[in-house]
Amino acid sequence: MKAKTTPRQSRRRFLQVAGIATTVLLFQALPRVSRAANADKFKIGIVGSGRVGGGIGSVWVKAGHEVMFSSRHIENDKALATKLGANAHAGTPREAATFGDVVMISVPYGALPEVGKDLESLIKGKVVIDTCNPFVWRDGEIATWARQKGAGLASAELLPGARIVRAFNAIGAARMSTAYEEPGRVGMPIASDDAEAIAVASRLIREIGYEPIVI
Repeated sequence: MKAKTTPRQSRRRFLQVAGIATTVLLFQALPRVSRAANADKFKIGIVGSGRVGGGIGSVWVKAGHEVMFSSRHIENDKALATKLGANAHAGTPREAATFGDVVMISVPYGALPEVGKDLESLIKGKVVIDTCNPFVWRDGEIATWARQKGAGLASAELLPGARIVRAFNAIGAARMSTAYEEPGRVGMPIASDDAEAIAVASRLIREIGYEPIVI
């Protein structure tokens, strides 16, 4: 007897197929970008090397990329870089933004306006992975504004000129850097209006074990 499919199983299967189809169509439309992205390793600047930025950046170092960590506590960044080896570096946020071909910003949302003003000229035209989530209880009025506007649109306004990809926003920090242990088992929702930026971010996301799902 054939087992019945529950509504929950059908919905899960639909989301999996839809996500895979979207990603396949995107990469079919961008063959040159995909090949170029896989040609070599990136320099990645991390602005905010806490549990998310530090964890993800560490796995990118292990994947062979050069990563510069930065935060308000450079001594912690230096210790992390020393632990990770020659491909890891420590610097100021401005140095990390200058260093990176790709920049990941992982700070409390309340700090994003200041980061955007300070780094505007350095991140203009670069792929910027935005992991910042607006929490009203932590970030106050700016979080309320961002949630009403939509976090992606709000981040684009606060980081003008950057080629933003929203990613690493839907999984808890404690699990963020462990997906490489079982690659491809966990989907990572990502969003952007820049197809080339999506292609670059998707490659980096896959390299640390997630399957990017464009939403």
